[in-house]
Amino acid sequence: MPVSVLSFDTFPSFIVDKLNANFDFNCIDKNDAAALAALAPKVRALVAKGETVINDALMARLPNLEIIALCSVGYDGIDVAAARRRGIPVTNTPGVLTDDVADLAIALMLGVARRVVAADQHVRSGAWSRGAFPLNRKVSGSRLGIVGLGRIGQAIAKRAEAFGMSIAYTARGRKADLPYTFYPNAQALAKDVDFLIVSTPGGAETRGMINAAVLDALGPDGYLINVARGSVVDEPALVAALQEKRIAGAGLDVFVDEPNVPAALLAMDNVVLAPHMGSGTVQTRTAMGDLACANLLAHFSGKALLTPVLA
Repeated sequence: MPVSVLSFDTFPSFIVDKLNANFDFNCIDKNDAAALAALAPKVRALVAKGETVINDALMARLPNLEIIALCSVGYDGIDVAAARRRGIPVTNTPGVLTDDVADLAIALMLGVARRVVAADQHVRSGAWSRGAFPLNRKVSGSRLGIVGLGRIGQAIAKRAEAFGMSIAYTARGRKADLPYTFYPNAQALAKDVDFLIVSTPGGAETRGMINAAVLDALGPDGYLINVARGSVVDEPALVAALQEKRIAGAGLDVFVDEPNVPAALLAMDNVVLAPHMGSGTVQTRTAMGDLACANLLAHFSGKALLTPVLA
């Protein structure tokens, strides 16, 4: 009999098809208590997104749960410590989404600095015939700061090198094998850069890291780009800094209460907004689904997991 796998998240059809081909796969609303109670006794695996809340109480409702396989690199919604206490391994999908997220970070940086969205509207609205579009900000040769220099942060840095940018970073520790300038914290880094890209993991440790003090250090000519988690940025402080022109603009792929975006951000033309699509290409989502399935198949075949979360 196929292994019963449960999800509370919506995935592309090609991921669902792969799960259906290998498992008894069910997707339900997390708040549907009756459906959860009916399925709970047979569920042996959960497939989830990294921000989906899977806490100890939920695990307790799934008495035969053996593994949690994430279709994401982040895992801030998962109580990893509780899973470990229960002997439930957690896997994620690192590496396969690095390029896409790094590409989007650069796209958002260019988009907000060169005001691509506003320029598109300038053409579409017919305003071009009435006057030239305002001058904007050069990116090449500027100073870039990266908050978090893991796989994605390093991929962003490599791309920025092609723009002749000087690169600095802050992280948990200095990366001795990399040539970039290290700063001890985000505030010190922000003070010395033109663009600040956030690519650090989410979770309690980084919650609100990019606060009013960091934004003030970035200054009225600086731009914030966030491709990490919405929780890493103090969103009210960011809105205030943009409204008061204490920073020049922002490119945001993530928000605190997705898919709800503050109305103030929607009204600003110096902000480029994206719907948490860092990994959102067919190629990468396929690879993520393949890796999540491969981890499940490895577990239920008694083989070593490919990408276990080690935190």
